[in-house]
Amino acid sequence: MPSPGWPLGVSPTRGTTSSSPVRSIEMSPPSSTTPVRYSKTWWTRRGAASGQPPTAGGNGSVRYVPVEQIDSLDDPDCLVVDEAAALPVRRLEATLAVSSVAYITTTHGYEGTGRGFAVRFRDRLLDGPHNVTEVGLSTPVRHAPADPVEVWSFRALALGAGPPVADLLVEASPESVTYRSLSSQELCADETLLSEVFGLLVFAHYRTEPNDLMRLLDAPNVSVHGLFHEGHPVSVALLAREGGLSPGTRERIYEGQRIRGNMIPDVLTSQLRDPEAGETRGHRVMRIATHGEVRSEGFGSRLLDELAREYEDADWLGVGYGATSELVEFWRANEFSPVHLSTTRNRRSGEHSVIMLRPLSPAGEALLSTHTAWFLERLPDTLPDALAAADPDVVRAVCRAIETPPALELGEFEQRHLASVAAGPGIFETAPGPVRDLALRALVGSDSVLSEREQRLLVMRCLQLRPAEGVADALGYDAAAACNRALGDAVGSVLDADGIVDEEQESLE
Repeated sequence: MPSPGWPLGVSPTRGTTSSSPVRSIEMSPPSSTTPVRYSKTWWTRRGAASGQPPTAGGNGSVRYVPVEQIDSLDDPDCLVVDEAAALPVRRLEATLAVSSVAYITTTHGYEGTGRGFAVRFRDRLLDGPHNVTEVGLSTPVRHAPADPVEVWSFRALALGAGPPVADLLVEASPESVTYRSLSSQELCADETLLSEVFGLLVFAHYRTEPNDLMRLLDAPNVSVHGLFHEGHPVSVALLAREGGLSPGTRERIYEGQRIRGNMIPDVLTSQLRDPEAGETRGHRVMRIATHGEVRSEGFGSRLLDELAREYEDADWLGVGYGATSELVEFWRANEFSPVHLSTTRNRRSGEHSVIMLRPLSPAGEALLSTHTAWFLERLPDTLPDALAAADPDVVRAVCRAIETPPALELGEFEQRHLASVAAGPGIFETAPGPVRDLALRALVGSDSVLSEREQRLLVMRCLQLRPAEGVADALGYDAAAACNRALGDAVGSVLDADGIVDEEQESLE
């Protein structure tokens, strides 16, 4: 019998007679070594020495696919997702197009936050087109039941941590809760409090490790804060104190040395080449979690406002996370603005990471202003290259979260080109630069005259420079020609709203 979390077989429901080949794909989080062990064992047992994928009878095969390739599955007969709880729900939802899927995950303790998986993804499964069968393994495989060492480690590592019972929070509201900062001494002295606080973090995040508990209790630059209803945590945040670095330390970071516990100053200094960024002092939100029963009711926003008040003597609050459009919108609504979008995907979340700042002082305002301008200058170059495959809705959300649109400086020929693209005779590919600049300006800020579909069109066609045929398929246009006509209409709408090149447009109408 395999250990919990190891891949298990799944019988596909189509194309699987005794004579038909089976094409099975196994997928797991990037940090998992299980697929390598599993595939090697399977390969050895089958005696496949030819260098080909291990066969499953006939011309079938078993193949391992990294999570980054989840959007390019080639219609397998079945899919096994190992350590499924370690993957974000959006990634898991992308696997539901396969007819037969097995999700293997741990729900005992917080390895892979399996309980969080059960809470967040199970309902989505049950509402979907698949016939769902749940199989549980409760008998320990690697140790005897009630083994004293296992019992001790279970308690010592807070493996049984869980949020408060939902009934205790029924009457909680953002106005009625009480804000508290918690010391490690308070948490260590009250095991129930520690379990409920840590349990909120376990259930809300896709991956939690014993190191997270250690940081919560021992890290000298980490603080714990929460909103409480009748003594029970409703929303919790972990903050890391960053910045305020000496000139010598800032110089070492600029030259490429990593300084632990200073993620945002490190990125702004070493990657974005700002030697003075580490001089400012801030607090990075490492994690924030709200009880699932009262999520999206304003508790997270209330907690962030309390943190801004408590740390009003700092220069900024900051955050870095795997970007989804919903998360970017949450942070934008709480006065955070993006200064960086990673060009590579985060190994844990599978998303491009974004860094956002909420200034708390004039120095924080200056830092944000500097890096907003630098971000807007870099973005047009990275979107058609390293970010060409980024989710258009994430790009839209990031642009929307930038407060001030970039200036648009157009020469005579550029004005003529924009007007002709809008009116019909102009061809976007002839001079994509002016259209790109106009598109970026139109997407930045909270107000837009364009529909969501038109905004996606501008992102994919003008900023990411994807081929018209692929954009047409993705957005539901009949053909590339219809996609290009829609692009011209969108450009015309932006020109009309901004009063740009009116005379040239009129001459073409």
